[in-house]
Amino acid sequence: MADTVKPDILYTKVDEAPELASASFLPIIRAFSDAAGVVVGTKDISLAGRILSAFPEYLTEDQRISDDLAELGELVKQPDANVIKLPNISASGPQLAAAIAELQAQGYALPDYPAEPSTDEEKAVRAKYDAIKGSAVNPVLREGNSDRRAAKAVKNYAQNNPHSMGSWSSDSKTHVSSMPGNDFYSNEVSATLTSAQAGDAKIEFVDKDGSSMVLKDRWPLDEGTVVDATYMSAKALDSFLAKQIEATKQDDIMFSLHLKATMMKVSDPIIFGHAVKAWLKPVFDKYGADLEKAGINPNSGMGEVLKQIEALPNADEIKAEIEAVRAERPEIYMVDSDRGITNLHVPSDVIIDASMPAVIRAGGKGWDSQGRKGDTNCVIPDNCYAPVYDEAIKFFKENGALDPSTAGAVANVGLMAQKAEEYGSHPTTFEAPADGTIRIVLANGDVLHSHDVEAGDIWRACTVKRAPIENWIQLAMDRQRLAGSEAIFWLDAERAHDAELINYVKPALEAAGVAGKFLIMAPREATRQSLETITAGKDSIAITGNVLRDYLTDLFPILELGTSAKMLSIVKLMNGGGLFETGAGGSAPKHVQQLVAENHLRWDSMGEFCALGESLNFLADTQGNAKAGVLGRAAEAATQGVLDHNRSPSRKVGEPDNRASHYWFARYWAEALAAQSDDADLAAHFAPIAEALAEKEDAILSELAEVQGDGVDLGGYYKPDPKKTARVMRPSETLNAIIG
Repeated sequence: MADTVKPDILYTKVDEAPELASASFLPIIRAFSDAAGVVVGTKDISLAGRILSAFPEYLTEDQRISDDLAELGELVKQPDANVIKLPNISASGPQLAAAIAELQAQGYALPDYPAEPSTDEEKAVRAKYDAIKGSAVNPVLREGNSDRRAAKAVKNYAQNNPHSMGSWSSDSKTHVSSMPGNDFYSNEVSATLTSAQAGDAKIEFVDKDGSSMVLKDRWPLDEGTVVDATYMSAKALDSFLAKQIEATKQDDIMFSLHLKATMMKVSDPIIFGHAVKAWLKPVFDKYGADLEKAGINPNSGMGEVLKQIEALPNADEIKAEIEAVRAERPEIYMVDSDRGITNLHVPSDVIIDASMPAVIRAGGKGWDSQGRKGDTNCVIPDNCYAPVYDEAIKFFKENGALDPSTAGAVANVGLMAQKAEEYGSHPTTFEAPADGTIRIVLANGDVLHSHDVEAGDIWRACTVKRAPIENWIQLAMDRQRLAGSEAIFWLDAERAHDAELINYVKPALEAAGVAGKFLIMAPREATRQSLETITAGKDSIAITGNVLRDYLTDLFPILELGTSAKMLSIVKLMNGGGLFETGAGGSAPKHVQQLVAENHLRWDSMGEFCALGESLNFLADTQGNAKAGVLGRAAEAATQGVLDHNRSPSRKVGEPDNRASHYWFARYWAEALAAQSDDADLAAHFAPIAEALAEKEDAILSELAEVQGDGVDLGGYYKPDPKKTARVMRPSETLNAIIG
């Protein structure tokens, strides 16, 4: 619900491991900030919260909650915005269905997701649910462009305590496979709108008979906006997948598919479904009519297909056919060998920006159904960004694994403001309903882009507005001036969209007199250049669009730091505020599973520690709040203390976990506040707290350790019970009494 007092800082309520960690860390933040008169509020952007806020008419009065995402979307446009954003679930179809089922079981009378809506009410329900799927949060909140880099303390720690890296062999069979053509890359067209072309456009489908159907109406497009359109041929995709399955078998390696069915929530689940059908082609050839009649959708993944087959009268016959197909297929890359979860089970289980760096860090190795390491065919159908991973693999085959102890760093300046480059997402991505044409018709009647498509082809459009582009270029110039390092615009002059951006970039750099300080390179060439730079111990700045921002701020940190969760991520909001992101949450589900089974949470809150210090310092700078600055500098000292003394969570049960790291952060924070001389009142307030935290160290750590080992009940996965969660995440009565 809305906060009664206007907060100075808003801390987001999210999902999974980051939210569980918040149950332990947020009370500490509030206890310390209250002493300085800094109010920390919350806004609920969790998947469960977004679902409940969308359907107030189905809920009782006491069950209804405000639409915090919409409110936060307006707040980030204010010049005094100060938001700490934790990673939230970008829901795939199966995740959304699971969340709805859990909420219904908890007593919320939500409607089911209408897979095939027929009535107006069902269509309205589906539209609301579809708006929640995928990357629904970030486009709303990111009213600015991204400045992501490793905090100096984190980078120093990684170099002094290098993480493990798999060894690369020059004869490794691991490689990237992409479509030879007829994909999004090869079919892309792009244009920058003139004033005469601006206004409300529409996307329409025209069938072979000339009948038209509006796919999207009243689509506002401004002058200076870059507008793209492209499509992927379904037939070409199917042919490619069939060939890759066979080639993988011939090479005697594993098959793995790498997509992003969360961010690209319309296009990539469809591609995922094509892969599931290609893998089980003999089954779908023989039993396709039965599966379709039962409403079984391969887009939800093989796990859902196998589950729903159980209800069919000929289930045993179909399962026998599946086993026969499996025996003929190559080994498949496993998400969880022990549980039999394959790479094709659930679309949201394999997110390319986490899965590909994991393979590369491991020396090109994946794990098969028996838990054995092996080489893999990394199938990335579209060529827009596949060359990044392809070139990285080639580089490490030639040069061996990166040495984290000597490697430089790749920072990122990412173009993402105002829904820039929301590729493959709702509501401008469509599966062609029949053979025909999909086109963009402008307000003045001009046809901007047009593609002849066949039934099942995946067509998508996206936009980037002028103001975000100009802001992005300025942010890049500012970052390069401050860092003084190599700076590369990752733009491909041969790609239609990138060519339009280059038309903005070059004149801006020349007008500022800094063109000689920047390189403009296609992603493949930029990948090699950046790897050569950091291998030599130097730094580079990757200046990229939205999707590459997402991919690279996992790839390079995972290689350099061992994780992307420790990145400092600052979004300089275009109207003056600040959004401080705390890292990636791709591994969060596994952390929750371990907590539930063993009461050990290995989630590392280093991203939250870094964001907190930046947020407090930003508050001090923008609002003239000196006490916030004292808190911020002390928080930075606490972050350094956690790193210097190796107080980050262990992966193993029985060893210090996330809750112990929060104790140490609180202690170092209190000690830094007690020792500082800028604010005598704060020093006096925190001196006894620091003393108590030190004196009670043994008792606190004992209380945190003794609860580990047994399973816990959180009361829910998507909407855990707050009281149960608090008991699990705040088990030290001694610490609670000191903090308050």
